[in-house]
Amino acid sequence: MAGVVLYVDMDDIDDLFVASLMTTDVKTVTPETLVEAAADLMLEHEIGSVVVVDDDGGLSGILTRTDFVAIVSGQEPKDQTPVSEYMTTDVLTAKGGDSIRDVADRMIEASIHHMPVLDDEEVIGMITTSDLTAYLSTVRTPSP
Repeated sequence: MAGVVLYVDMDDIDDLFVASLMTTDVKTVTPETLVEAAADLMLEHEIGSVVVVDDDGGLSGILTRTDFVAIVSGQEPKDQTPVSEYMTTDVLTAKGGDSIRDVADRMIEASIHHMPVLDDEEVIGMITTSDLTAYLSTVRTPSP
């Protein structure tokens, strides 16, 4: 969804269906695909998951960024690489008073899912795509 900016009229939210928003360019791997190849595919396409399919194209599972955290954590021997080797240093941030719409647009444009919230230079929170999704799921249109 990189580069896609979505504006939803909250009055039309009940008429908005999954097919209207879903990504159709789904990247797939097989159960035999090596995790390194799956990671390369995810990085190349700037995506957070790949769908695992069987030989007939049927759903077998999903491999996500979260799964890679478990993979690294479970490595034996334990990796001794410092975080500084992999961390993002050009971090997009928000302020507590920023508009949710503006922050959501920036997150979509940058293809990120986590944005630290700052008060001057101090980190006071984190806004995530999960937070935005939870908010959207609770929005109700006003009664006539």
